[in-house]
Amino acid sequence: MTDLKAKLVYLGAVLAAIVLGLLTRNFAEHLPRFVSLHFGDALWAVMIYCGFRLLWTRQAWPVAVILSLLFCFGIECSQLYQAEWINAWRATVLGGLILGKGFLWLDLVRYTAGIGAASLLDWCGVRIIKPRQ
Repeated sequence: MTDLKAKLVYLGAVLAAIVLGLLTRNFAEHLPRFVSLHFGDALWAVMIYCGFRLLWTRQAWPVAVILSLLFCFGIECSQLYQAEWINAWRATVLGGLILGKGFLWLDLVRYTAGIGAASLLDWCGVRIIKPRQ
């Protein structure tokens, strides 16, 4: 796959993760409880993974896994910091979506599951596409 095609695929995946993640928040009452509780955070992590793949398409997928986990865990741990200025930003819609509101250990599991699923799909996709080239 060419670099441009790869970037387009990862951009599409980022946009799909954003849309699906927002849908899990906006239509939570219409979804199974497990999906509404866990998929939003997992999809946020998928978006981060695909974002790293978009930025560095020539890097191997394990690099994106490590960077994504570090980024997601860093954001989650930053929620332990409760200064007035950052809490004011977290109170906005965009700030809440990016930084979250409060630290939860379970979010680390959700992020790991999302990144694991995305990297598995990525790995399988690369295996399927490479023989055709």
